Amino acid sequence: MGAEAEKNQQESEINVPKPETVPTPNPNSITEAQFAAWKRRKDSDASTRNDEAARKRADDIAAGLVQMNGRELFEREPWVFDNAHY
Repeated sequence: MGAEAEKNQQESEINVPKPETVPTPNPNSITEAQFAAWKRRKDSDASTRNDEAARKRADDIAAGLVQMNGRELFEREPWVFDNAHY
């Protein structure tokens, strides 16, 4: 029984398929050029959104719809921060 078990074990090791030596690439992989195009588009969209938000805030401040923060007040009305009057 020992010799027969060894023979069966050797046969099962022979019949085991070996894994591929080259791994399959990720099906969702992208090229460097595709990534660069996506990154440019993403940055452009973010820049456009930020510019639009800044323009809207400036328009709202000019119309008096929102309260200015300290930086905006200093940029628009620096005389408020002039301590020479005291």
